[in-house]
Amino acid sequence: MSDTPPDTVSFGYTDVAVAEKTTKVGEVFRSVAAKYDLMNDAMSGGMHRLWKDRFVRRVKPRAGETILDMAGGTGDIAFRLSRSGAQVTVADINGAMLEVGMERAVKRAIPGLVWAEENAETLSFGDARFDAYTIAFGIRNVTHIDRALAEAHRVLKRGGRFFCLEFSTTVWPGFADVYDAYSHRMVPKLGKLLANDEDSYRYLIESIRRFPDMPRFAGMIEQAGFVRVTAEPILGGLVAIHSGWKI
Repeated sequence: MSDTPPDTVSFGYTDVAVAEKTTKVGEVFRSVAAKYDLMNDAMSGGMHRLWKDRFVRRVKPRAGETILDMAGGTGDIAFRLSRSGAQVTVADINGAMLEVGMERAVKRAIPGLVWAEENAETLSFGDARFDAYTIAFGIRNVTHIDRALAEAHRVLKRGGRFFCLEFSTTVWPGFADVYDAYSHRMVPKLGKLLANDEDSYRYLIESIRRFPDMPRFAGMIEQAGFVRVTAEPILGGLVAIHSGWKI
């Protein structure tokens, strides 16, 4: 049980008023939007590209099905999903991130994507709209994770699948300490060097530390109504792919 009072939520290592978090997270991502790929490279040593490939293979997108890619503003996951012929809607609460994604789609000549500014906690889509819901490296920034999971369940069709790629907590002895030192000491410095923004990068690392571990997050997905919930650890759980089904 969290000791955080109900009227506050975590923002990195600090607790802020619920009403503040969405604004603060929005400021972070507006700041890093133009350098988002560099940010992910800095945080993962470039491995995020391989993790995203693996994630999409697990989703198994199929031609003609509808997929909602939440918090997918820059298009990294959507571009991969669309290769299958699936009809992908890219949703993000941050307009600056969506602008980056749309520009990238034009440059790569990737047509057919739908772009929508949406809050994961209060989606505008109707019930039972999508065959699959994906979210990669975004759910830890949501103010109320339980509400976002409930919305994911609502907009999925019966038999629909939920997939989440997110940083977690590695259980490999020794590796956790090495990564902890790297992320806390080096990533903010890289943020200052690459994007002249040390604070945003520091928040992103701290938000990883505050995110529930694999068993706790799997439990939250089950509480939202999903079944056959699984957690697939990568690098001992440094990153994890969680999935579940709506029946």
